[in-house]
Amino acid sequence: MSDKFDFNLNLRNLFSNTPRNFSDTEILYKNKRKTTYSKFFQKVNGLASGLSEIGVKQGDTVAVIDWDTDKYMEAYYAVPMMGAILHTVNIRYPPELIYYTMNHAEDKYVIVRDEFVPILEKNRQLFDFIKGWVVYSDDSETVSTSLGPNYQYNDIVKNEKYDFPDLDENTVATIFYTSGTTGLPKGVTFTHKNLFMHTLALANGINFAPINVGRTDNFLILVPMFHVHSWGIPYMALMNGNRYVLPGKYDVGTILELVKNENIKFSAMVPSILYMILSSPNLEEYREHLKGWKVVIGGAALPRGLALKAKSFGITTIGAYGLSETAPLLTIAIYNDALKKADEETKFNYSITTGIPVPMVNLRVIDKDMKDVPADGKSIGEIVVHSPWLTSGYFKDPQKTEELWRGGWLHTGDLAVIHQNGYISIVDREKDAVKSGGEFIPSLVLENAISELKGVGEVAVIGKPHEKWGERPVAFIVRSEPIKDGDVYDHLNKFMDVGRIQKWWIPDEIVFIDSMPKTSTGKADKKELRKLLK
Repeated sequence: MSDKFDFNLNLRNLFSNTPRNFSDTEILYKNKRKTTYSKFFQKVNGLASGLSEIGVKQGDTVAVIDWDTDKYMEAYYAVPMMGAILHTVNIRYPPELIYYTMNHAEDKYVIVRDEFVPILEKNRQLFDFIKGWVVYSDDSETVSTSLGPNYQYNDIVKNEKYDFPDLDENTVATIFYTSGTTGLPKGVTFTHKNLFMHTLALANGINFAPINVGRTDNFLILVPMFHVHSWGIPYMALMNGNRYVLPGKYDVGTILELVKNENIKFSAMVPSILYMILSSPNLEEYREHLKGWKVVIGGAALPRGLALKAKSFGITTIGAYGLSETAPLLTIAIYNDALKKADEETKFNYSITTGIPVPMVNLRVIDKDMKDVPADGKSIGEIVVHSPWLTSGYFKDPQKTEELWRGGWLHTGDLAVIHQNGYISIVDREKDAVKSGGEFIPSLVLENAISELKGVGEVAVIGKPHEKWGERPVAFIVRSEPIKDGDVYDHLNKFMDVGRIQKWWIPDEIVFIDSMPKTSTGKADKKELRKLLK
């Protein structure tokens, strides 16, 4: 076939019509700055032009260290579209891990917000591999720094014309690092084709009941932009022409004001962020503005108790699932045909599960011999997947890559059951599973049950070594109001009586803590909880 019929699945071609089709649609950064799509893409061109002038070449890795801002959004587009690689640095890492990931990723240039500059200056002798620092501030035109060579963001973003190349779709577009809950963080890379296909699938996946996200819904995404492409939503939103609101540094008061003032109708977040919002002492003042808010929860299981509290404020929540290695979306808990005639309680129960695979995801739940487990809602196996947007492997780590892709399928390390109607329910992480008497106790099912007790704010279940049984479960609970361990046991006994949990699943210990330790991506840090065991 002639080359003229080739079409590269790259970001330039994905967004070729966006500035014209949605020219007046707004992108808002808090109450700081507002722009339109057409002007935004002019700035994207300007950033690419400026980066090129200071020496960024195709294949160079450009790091970004920032909160969720419009400048970050510009880099999301400009860096990969010019053929460079965008490294979204995890700003919640300690300084030593920030250095490790930047060095490991082979970063050459860095775009950095002023408030992160002092940390980098303190360790500037470590960053001798950086060829240029692009600095900016919300509050002043220039940022003074000893980092060098340095460039002011506003100075380099001037020429708003740049001819983006028609890149081969297999060109690497992004790199970021896993949360590093076990060992050092691992780098994962994604190509333009990966992001292109993921964007299409995500746009399809949120366009069904019970959320039915449409063009008129204003977006406020509370997934950090350093975390798995902010779940790919910055790309999907601009492809579909949605008004996009960026919150900067996360603050519950600011979030609630944005929901109110900007008529926010769609968000995505991890459960801990939703918990913080629903625990706000001023929440009742915003009740009318919360009605009709549609929220996708990922990163960790959506506790039933949290979903019920959200529902009481008119917020629709649904579960979704993916991981760093999968860009991330694999499943979302929209309604399939099996739920058409189901009652509302049944629909609600399935809306907080892991969900059903989105288009182009081939998902299996397998046993140790890589055979599919029965779709009976009881047989536990590991989720493995195929999809056109999965990472090809861990950056500069062939051994871990081989483990990830053993048997020709990407192994998620998540244990789940598959129901007869096609819905998936994750019951545990393989590394977090409680194995007692040779059988798994599904900690996520147990956490879900405990979450329904009034007074439970956050809950995490881990295994404690036991001489006879191997492990026994321990529940760590953050209270939202006074409760005692007896209240928890009475609550769980009721669940046992109706068959929702088994007697031997009930935790041996209940431990009340003031706050839940979190990973850099907002999940309960079970590694830290294990340190609290006596």
